[in-house]
Amino acid sequence: MARRRLTPIAVLDVPHAEHSAPRPPAPVPAPRSFDAPPIAHVAADAAATAAAEEIARTLATARETGRLVLDLPLEAIAADHLTRDRLPVEDEEMVALKSSLAAHGQRTPIEVTPLTGALPYGLISGWRRLSALKALLAETGDARFATIQALIRRPETLEDAYVAMVEENEVRVGLSPYERARVAALATARGVFPSEKAALLTLFATASRPKRSRIRAFLEIYHALDGVLRFPAHLPERLGLTLVETLREEGGGRIAAALAAAAPETADAERAVLEACLAPEGRTPEGRAPDRPREDRVSGTSRPALSATLRHTPRPGLRLEARLDASPPVLMLRGPGLTPALVEEIAAFLSSPSQT
Repeated sequence: MARRRLTPIAVLDVPHAEHSAPRPPAPVPAPRSFDAPPIAHVAADAAATAAAEEIARTLATARETGRLVLDLPLEAIAADHLTRDRLPVEDEEMVALKSSLAAHGQRTPIEVTPLTGALPYGLISGWRRLSALKALLAETGDARFATIQALIRRPETLEDAYVAMVEENEVRVGLSPYERARVAALATARGVFPSEKAALLTLFATASRPKRSRIRAFLEIYHALDGVLRFPAHLPERLGLTLVETLREEGGGRIAAALAAAAPETADAERAVLEACLAPEGRTPEGRAPDRPREDRVSGTSRPALSATLRHTPRPGLRLEARLDASPPVLMLRGPGLTPALVEEIAAFLSSPSQT
């Protein structure tokens, strides 16, 4: 049997471990980048645009409905858009308001309405705050006083604008009886209301009937003594109603003359003059001392105080009044019997030589 030759096993060239270098790990394939399809980008942009438009609509609605506070330049607001219900601010009140604004800033926005005239906005309420900021800007030049916080109001009618002004002031500070009557009279004079009665019913619709009746009474004071009273906002309601009774009885000539003669410098002094005019003859107002003898301005000697008022009815339809304690004394004749012919007769009598 023939011997078979064995083929030797091939020796693989395998390096020894101590001579072999570690093989680097196979690279991990990077994650596949999936780009968003174009329609996704379009949807995202549309959502962002819709959100921005929604915010813009919300802000515009808040602005239009008076729920967004704006910073407006002082010169952009017409302060005389409405006849103001508040009388001019006295010095002490203005100083206090200016101090508060300078120290703490504006806490309550004013109310304005858009206009189509020379100025873009008309003032509805907040006249004192606007005036105080204008004064502070003029005094200091500080830019923080150059703007004012405001809410936009859009009253449907001018009547609604007056109602908004009165309601805002009634809630914040409360109007005096004279100020209530005054705004009703002035608004009627400007044609906002057909009559003063209509003005009272609209401006003070929430007031009780007795309160509106008292405001109507103060209308008589406004018509008789406006421009004569220096401190009408300080006229107490009770004293005012007593004054109305006197005005209905005799008119306002005597009281106007007394106020002009006294020229009171304070509200208390003016009140004292009115109390003296309304006191019954022969009595002094409660709480006041009787008049003391006054010094004659020419001779320097004392003379007794004269009776406050002398009244006579020389004939039916005529009433003669003499206020001898006024300076100068006042003589008044009133009544339906006063005619041009009678005036001429009196003038001729006084100018006749026998009366000089």
